[in-house]
Amino acid sequence: MICFNCDYTEGAHPAIIDLLTKTNFEQTVGYGEDEYCEKAREFIKKECGRDDVYVQFLVGGTQANLTVISSALRPHQGAMAAKTGHINVHESGAIEATGHKVIALDCGPDGKLSAESVENCVNAHWNDETHEHQVQPKLVYISDSTENGAVYTRAELKALSDVCKKYGLYLYLDGARLGYAFMSPKNDVTLADLCEFCDAFYIGGTKVGAMMGEAVVITNPALKEDFRYLIKQKGGMFAKGRLLGIQFYALFENGLYWQVSKHAIDEAFKIANALKGAGVRFLAEPESNQIFPILKDSVIAKINEKYLTAFWSKEGEDESAIRICTSWATRSENSDKLIEDILALL
Repeated sequence: MICFNCDYTEGAHPAIIDLLTKTNFEQTVGYGEDEYCEKAREFIKKECGRDDVYVQFLVGGTQANLTVISSALRPHQGAMAAKTGHINVHESGAIEATGHKVIALDCGPDGKLSAESVENCVNAHWNDETHEHQVQPKLVYISDSTENGAVYTRAELKALSDVCKKYGLYLYLDGARLGYAFMSPKNDVTLADLCEFCDAFYIGGTKVGAMMGEAVVITNPALKEDFRYLIKQKGGMFAKGRLLGIQFYALFENGLYWQVSKHAIDEAFKIANALKGAGVRFLAEPESNQIFPILKDSVIAKINEKYLTAFWSKEGEDESAIRICTSWATRSENSDKLIEDILALL
């Protein structure tokens, strides 16, 4: 079976494996305070164009999300997210387990959260005479790209940031697939923009070439205080922290992160454009490494005899949307085979 169901089926980029092997018997201090983590932080700060950002490495996205969100919120406060948002549908109630409600807001088929929906939610809360009996909306959670593969524009992020500043909210961006979002031809956002608009975000490694690990970047000084205590308390602090630092060192030393991300985008758009040319409709306009073609169920059944794809939604009596997901490691010849086989079935 050839996997197109997600973007973390492979291990890690060979450059990372090589550096991990080369440094395997070096002795360093633990918990992310070694020279490799520090150098990786320097690379990320340079990419952000900011020396004042606070960078910490956590093992995975769920640990990053629950640590950042729970540290930002007081006990009576909650996080607003799109109904399709990762913290709402894919993290087994991790945020709720820390004592904070996820306030799910309506979103379009692209999975984006709009500034208008956030403002409406906040106003509805404060205009209610019994608002102190309800969870207070305090943080806005978004993903770039979204669960449905959409990429936020700079204007959309600025609008969200403006609303957050207006009402004293935190804006936090989940960047599990940030490299893929940034390499999309639809993207006009930079890391410097994220530093300007977000109180915190993370640069995903697990899905973008690393074996595991995410780099949390905090720009709001209020969220930096005691953050390492909270990482430790939430189980996100890796004793052999240098293994995370080495991976981000390899990814950001010479732009490898962006190179492998672009490869995934090129493969995804190759598949999408070929299917579009054959008249295939899509659940949402392809924008990143996740694409969602709508196909006959009989066609999908035949595809799944040879390829792993992810069922997404029923879109008619005999049609469904599936997710085809490319990655840093997707082989071009496998994409070509998938295209050939789908077109033959059509």
